[in-house]
Amino acid sequence: MDFTKLKAKLESLGYGVICFDTADDAADYLDEKIRGKTVGFGGSVTLEQMGLYDRLALHNDVFYHNRLPGGMTRAEVSAKAAAAQIYLSSVNGLAETGEVVNIDGFGNRISSILFGHETVYFVVGENKIAADCAAALNRARNIAAPKNAQRVKAKTPCAIKADKCYDCENPGRICRALSILWGAPLHGDFEIILIHEELGF
Repeated sequence: MDFTKLKAKLESLGYGVICFDTADDAADYLDEKIRGKTVGFGGSVTLEQMGLYDRLALHNDVFYHNRLPGGMTRAEVSAKAAAAQIYLSSVNGLAETGEVVNIDGFGNRISSILFGHETVYFVVGENKIAADCAAALNRARNIAAPKNAQRVKAKTPCAIKADKCYDCENPGRICRALSILWGAPLHGDFEIILIHEELGF
């Protein structure tokens, strides 16, 4: 996939954009750029596949609700992630028309990507890219969300086959909030890292 047009579109919407051929190259970039900061992580298979927590934790204070330091609760770690200087997330869908789509269960990731940090980085494998907003939303609901539900062993219809959203009313439903960014929010810096590899869901 050629990122040229997408990069130009995203830059016109206020994002910084940088492209990499491999996840390793992107991880090297972030490891070098983020030093001596407090860093929050959103739940992301992409970030886990890249080994970013372990790398960044060597020279930053990193807070991720799936990595609980001794004596800290998930809620405490999530609060520190929300107050961090830097926030890292992936996306559930990125439209070639510029929309950034995310679905969330607890709301911590969505709230953090919207406000409160010096810099937010979206790390995006090319499998997350869709033609337009409707396609990106469809991808988020019917590809990413069911696979994530299955990954966390949710007791939902979509987790059985990880095939599509059943728009259920199950108490274990993990898709409870939706954000669509039409452009970079006016507070802080937002950078989208595009990678020529398939990463995450």
